[in-house]
Parts: sequence; C-alpha cells; structure tokens
Amino acid sequence: MNVAVFSTRSYDRKFLEVANAAYGHAMTFLEPRLTLETAPLAREFEAVCAFVNDRLDAEVLAVLAGSGVRLIALRSAGFNHVDLVAARALGLTIVRVPAYSPYAVAEHTVGLILSLNRKLHRAYARTREANFSLEGLLGFDLHGRTVGIIGTGRIGSVFAKIMGGFGCRRLAYDPFPNPECVAMGVEYVTLLELFRASDIVSLHCPLTPTTHHLINGEALKQLKPGAMLINTSRGALVDTRAVIAALKSGQLGYLGLDVYEEEADLFFEDLSEQVMQDDVFSRLLTFPNVMITGHQGFFTQEALHNIMETTLKNITAFERGEGEMNMVTADRRA
Repeated sequence: MNVAVFSTRSYDRKFLEVANAAYGHAMTFLEPRLTLETAPLAREFEAVCAFVNDRLDAEVLAVLAGSGVRLIALRSAGFNHVDLVAARALGLTIVRVPAYSPYAVAEHTVGLILSLNRKLHRAYARTREANFSLEGLLGFDLHGRTVGIIGTGRIGSVFAKIMGGFGCRRLAYDPFPNPECVAMGVEYVTLLELFRASDIVSLHCPLTPTTHHLINGEALKQLKPGAMLINTSRGALVDTRAVIAALKSGQLGYLGLDVYEEEADLFFEDLSEQVMQDDVFSRLLTFPNVMITGHQGFFTQEALHNIMETTLKNITAFERGEGEMNMVTADRRA
C-alpha cells in the first residue's frame, strides 16, 4: 500500500524501513505532525500512519477520506486522539498497536520514582560542578512503602511485579482486577482507600471520559501529605493546575511526568532556542521536586521494533483482507 507516515523522526524511519523489508509497502516519510493544515499532504495515499500527538478529529478525518485515504494505522496503543464516530461515518478503518513492550513503560516509571526519591537528577548536575554536598538530597527506602497502582493491565501488572521486588506493599484500583496481580499479592481497594494509604501513586490507566482529570483537586486532598505522583500513561489524567496548587501547598511532595495534557505542541520537538509559550508547563519546571520526561517511556529498541512490526502487519492485513488486524471501533473504549 501507499502509506504517508506523519510525525516522522529518524528512529521512526529506521525501524519502519527495517521492518518493511518483509512487507514491501511504499512508505513516504513526512516530518510534520498531522493537522488540518498538513492533512492535504496525504492526498492520493491509501493509508496514513499516525502517532500520539497527530490530530485525528472529524475535520482532519474528513480531509483524509476525501483525499482517498482508507486506513489510519496508529503506531501507538492509545487512540483517545481519534474521533472514532467520525471515522466510522467516513468509512475509515482505524488500527493500532495494542501492546509493544509493557516493560519499557513500567521500567521508565520506576526510573522516575528512583530519580525523584534519591534526587539523582539534582546530584548529577551538582557533581558536574564539583559540588559534592549531600544537603537536600535525602531520600527514603522504597522497601516497606505503599505503592498505589491505578490501572493493572499489561503495564500496570509489570510495574506491580517490579515494585514487589523492592519489598513494597502494593494497592491497586481497577474496575477489572487482574488475576495475575491478585496472584502476586496485590490488594485491590477503592480509589479513596488507595489515595489515603499510598506513599506513591502511579497511573497506568487509559484516558476516557470517566478518567479525564482523574487526579484533580479533590483527589489530591485525599493523598497522604508529601506523597509522590507518577504519570506515564496519558497527560489528561492529571489536572495540571490542581497539581501545581498541591505542589505549592506541600500536599504533593513529588511529581514525575512522562506525559502532559497539552503536550502536542511541545513533546518530540527541539524547542531549546524558543521562548516557552505554555505558562502552565513553565511553572511546573520551576519546582525542584518535579521531574518531567518528554513522552519517553515507550522509547526502547524492543518497543520500537514491536510497534513498527505490528503497524506493518496491520496494514498488510487490511490490504489483503485477511490476518490479524488490531482494529478500533467507535463502540470501543481506550
């Protein structure tokens, strides 16, 4: 198939080209994000390959469908950025990568916890300036601490297993308890119980209308004073302004983010020579107990290989009308 690949970075092209050697699709790599302004670039392509910050609302989908596009192949697990109702009405097929490497995101989550707790990022900066003082670098033992896990799918369950290795008590909230987590000693509790008992709260749930701003002002009031919050799932799970207020008051002691609710115009871009236009994000960067990575959790060799392989399998299955195709429909929830 003729495929227009949006939001292409060097690593996307490298891993897609290697995987495509076995499939032979005609791929055109485009650096811009998919937006209403760039959608005409897909004219006369049969398929579009999109990433998490590409815009796939009704307007963009209408342009794509009018240009001859029949397939939207997401190289991501999440699809909350896609208007599925509009896609169905336009006759567009949406496919995704339901799993690529739960270890990648789970391990990155642990990295954020360790870095925040033991101030590794601050220690690194100090020692490069020959400052070997330990003042301000005091951490705590993870052993014996209580970790609250919201969402126990593939990533959440791997994260639970890792934290068990640290000797943590693990609480979880999920409308659909995972038997694997129960077997490893995870305790399922209500969301309120999790908030009140956890030293660390880590988010591993999808973004849906019911989970939007799951972490809001009221939720933050229920946390243990000085608790740690980690989000490596979807940015809009967290009300950023409420989190800033909790950081200022000391109610929230640590914040680790790999995602941000307004990340589309920030992440995956080099903005180091520009003035930051997002005042809320700029405010977050002023806190010494906040660590932010730019949607990096998925970024391992294994994950990229699996993402591109599954993406190309999806495209091939659509083209041939046979084989496994990880299709997303309008009645499905992220």
